[in-house]
Amino acid sequence: MQSAASCLGVSVFDLDFTELVQPGTEDLVKTFDEIRANLLQLVNEERAVEKVPPLVVDELATRIASKHALDMATGNFASHWGRDGLKPYQRYSLAGGIDATEENVSAADNTWSGKTKDLIQDTAYLHIRLYGEKPPADGHRRAILAPQHTHVGFGLALDQLRLRLVEVFVARYVELTPVRREAKAGDTFIFAGKLLDASHVLKQVEVFYEPLPKAVESTWLAVSQHYSLPDDSVVLLPKLPQGLTYGDRTTGVLKVGSDGKFTVPVTLFRPTPGIYTIVCWIKRQRSEKAFPATEVCIRVE
Repeated sequence: MQSAASCLGVSVFDLDFTELVQPGTEDLVKTFDEIRANLLQLVNEERAVEKVPPLVVDELATRIASKHALDMATGNFASHWGRDGLKPYQRYSLAGGIDATEENVSAADNTWSGKTKDLIQDTAYLHIRLYGEKPPADGHRRAILAPQHTHVGFGLALDQLRLRLVEVFVARYVELTPVRREAKAGDTFIFAGKLLDASHVLKQVEVFYEPLPKAVESTWLAVSQHYSLPDDSVVLLPKLPQGLTYGDRTTGVLKVGSDGKFTVPVTLFRPTPGIYTIVCWIKRQRSEKAFPATEVCIRVE
C-alpha cells in the first residue's frame, strides 16, 4: 500500500538488528523504539474496541519486519514480496519461526521531517490507513483485529524520503519438537509437537508445496499483489477410532493425545525442488472456524 506522509533522514538495519543512523541526523534508534511503542498502543486500543485480546511484542517478528522494511525502502518499492522472492511467512519461518503470521505493509515516498513527533505522526497515519479499510477490501484491518493473533512485530525503515512500515501479526498456539529446515525431495519424517492449551482442537495438518522463490524485478514488485499459501497441498487428518473411516475410506494419520501432544508422518511429496509449508489448523472452540497456527517452511533443493 502506498500513501502520502512525510519525514526526512536515513536509517537502515544490519543483520544484527542494529539501526545505523546517518551522521548528523536525529537519533533514530530511540525514535524507532518510541514509534513501535506507539504503534503497539494503537493496535491494542483498536483491538480493545472489538473486545479481542491485546498483543505483545514478538522480537523475531520485529526483526524480520525491519529487514523487509529496509529492503523496500532501499529498493524503492512496497510489496509483500522481497527482492529475493520470499513471501512473509517464508521470511519468518526460514529465520527460525514456527508460528503462523499475517503481514501488513504501508509506505510513504515523499517525507519531510525526521523529528520524533513527526515520525510518530506519520507512521501512525500509515497504520490508520490500514485500520480504516472498508469491506470487502479490508484485509489489512482484519489482520489487525484478528482474535487469533497473540503477538506482533513492527518493522520500520527510512531511506532518503522513503518511509516503510511493516506489521507482522503472529498466532502462537503450538510448541514443536525441532524441525529441520532443509531436506531432500521425497523425504519422510515425523512432525510432532504440543498444543499450548490442551483444550484446543487440532483439526488437521496440511502440507503445502510451491517452487523455490526467485529474485524478482522491480517492475514486478511495483504491482500491488496479495499473497497466500499455494494451492498444491496434502491434508493429514486425525486418526479415527477402529472401525471408522473417512469418505475416501482412509482412517487418518494424525495422532493427538488428551494432553495436546501430537505426531504425524509428513512426506515431501513432489520430486522437484521447492518450499514445503506445514500448517496446523487449530480451533480454540469446536464451534469456531479453524485458523492456521503454524507455518513451518522446509527448503528442498
